[in-house]
Amino acid sequence: MCGIVGYSGYRDASDVLVSGLTRLEYRGYDSAGIAVFEKDGNVTQVKAKGELKNLKNKLSDEYKPVGITGIGHTRWATHGEPSDLNSHPHRGRRVTIVHNGIIENYAELKAFLTDNGYEFFTATDTEVAANLLDYYYKGDPLRCITDFMSEVVGSFALGIMFDDIKDTIYAVRKESPLIVGVGDNEAFIASDVTAILEYTKKYYLLEHNEIAKLTANSVEFYNHRLKRFEKELKIADWDLNAAEKGGYPHYMIKEIHEQPTAVKTTITPRIKNGLPDLSECGITAEKLQTYRRIFIVACGTAMYAGMVGKYLIEGLARVPVEVDVASEFRYRNPIIGKGDLVIIISQSGETADSLEALKISKSLGAETLGIVNVKGSSIARNSDMLIYTHAGPEIAVASTKAYMVQLSVMYLFAFKLALAKGAISIEECERLTKGLAATPELIQNSIDTVINDCQFVATKLVAADDLFYLGRGLDYALSLEGSLKLKEITYIHSESYASGELKHGPISLICEGMPVIAIATQKSLIPKTVSNVEEVKARGAMTILVCDEETVFGEETQKALDYIIKVPKTDEVLMPMSAIVPLQLLAYYTSVNKGIDMDKPRNLAKSVTVE
Repeated sequence: MCGIVGYSGYRDASDVLVSGLTRLEYRGYDSAGIAVFEKDGNVTQVKAKGELKNLKNKLSDEYKPVGITGIGHTRWATHGEPSDLNSHPHRGRRVTIVHNGIIENYAELKAFLTDNGYEFFTATDTEVAANLLDYYYKGDPLRCITDFMSEVVGSFALGIMFDDIKDTIYAVRKESPLIVGVGDNEAFIASDVTAILEYTKKYYLLEHNEIAKLTANSVEFYNHRLKRFEKELKIADWDLNAAEKGGYPHYMIKEIHEQPTAVKTTITPRIKNGLPDLSECGITAEKLQTYRRIFIVACGTAMYAGMVGKYLIEGLARVPVEVDVASEFRYRNPIIGKGDLVIIISQSGETADSLEALKISKSLGAETLGIVNVKGSSIARNSDMLIYTHAGPEIAVASTKAYMVQLSVMYLFAFKLALAKGAISIEECERLTKGLAATPELIQNSIDTVINDCQFVATKLVAADDLFYLGRGLDYALSLEGSLKLKEITYIHSESYASGELKHGPISLICEGMPVIAIATQKSLIPKTVSNVEEVKARGAMTILVCDEETVFGEETQKALDYIIKVPKTDEVLMPMSAIVPLQLLAYYTSVNKGIDMDKPRNLAKSVTVE
């Protein structure tokens, strides 16, 4: 959510800041701006509502600040509507800041500052933060920042420039992620390493309540007691090419095509002697045997990967599993404790609700397992055990390959747990693991097999106002993700239902021509799902069925199916790895046909780091 960049070095700061903001567009935003220390010592701001191109046009047509130090921001509105005025950076007399997060007690602080003679020109909590910093500034930036931290309630990552300390940036973090990059005679701050890969792969992770001071030639770190300390320098394990489109028209379709490689990279090192091996993640058979119950906690797409995990774990290992929306889990006073395992799934590793659920689980005595894609992220650092999903950068807001690698990890975990619990034999585990090891090729075959059919069927969805997804068992878990993908990037209202629930209310919504997409890959459930499809067809629906290539239907059933998309066959348990592909492609091509930028859908952010 939102994006911060900062630079101090020898390059044109305006160019570096705009470049960094461009690489952070995927996070979601509604306005953008930069502030630069100019050669005369003044700080000049340029801000614009809307897409980043509006800011670029302003810099080109009106005025481009010239200097070697500055801060920039892409904003996603929380307090105050999107506008040039409300865009970041914000000024507080002698202080200029950019801010991610939410200042929860901003109204109280605003009243205090107003009583002390400060004026406010925006509706943002960030302007309050800027003025509070100015209030505490007595010539010592570090002391000012710690005084600020003691007053503010909420989450924040700040890039700060003080008017009288030229070509220097200060940064501080609480909850919201922030990194500090270093190059040769230059330094950076950013919300994400993606923003600085053009210039350096070296960076530090700023921890909670840590302060950084940056100049072109030095980076210093201080704790909240103002004691200076050293940090571990990290090296990004992917380069700028991995974050580019590589000839594809959109990031989303590129990332769909990257799924076979991402899954192979994730699972191959964790299969040894034909069996899952998660020992490098801290997961042993002895530990798995102790768990009585498992909770899977996540948000959005990650939660739907967890839904597949629930079916797998309960079906194979016979261990009870609950799947919770993180934002509900943290407030429902969950009954968990010793002997329970809480699995937190998050692509970014910074999802605010998921991180709080992790902390609550640990405080109640449960063990925690983080499944994340970003090394060094908050969830990664705070989990008792950790499995990295090696998806590489995922730029499109609508997740595809991150979901797929999360699925692959759930399979590895379920197989390992089932074997540890004695619920399956070694031979059965070897058979299932062999099938999982073959899924990269399966996914590629699925893409190649269904892409043309999906392009065609997508043309039938463009005019829809509403749409249903149906499924049973694992197919129901898949339908949830398929529905989310479609609504995220096409703006078509879409709902997913367990097929058997149709007659308990939702079937009343079926009308002439409404598309209904059913998934039927579980052999024992196919007749029941097809029966539900026939029910909606009889009420005028346009029906689309996703099934495996070996499924054969009778003449009467064929009449109820307007379109059939067949995917490569594999073991029933592993069919989600094949069947999710057409659901991703249907959403993508429907978005293409509607002329929507699916990489940056409206109102959505890639990483949600506030409640």
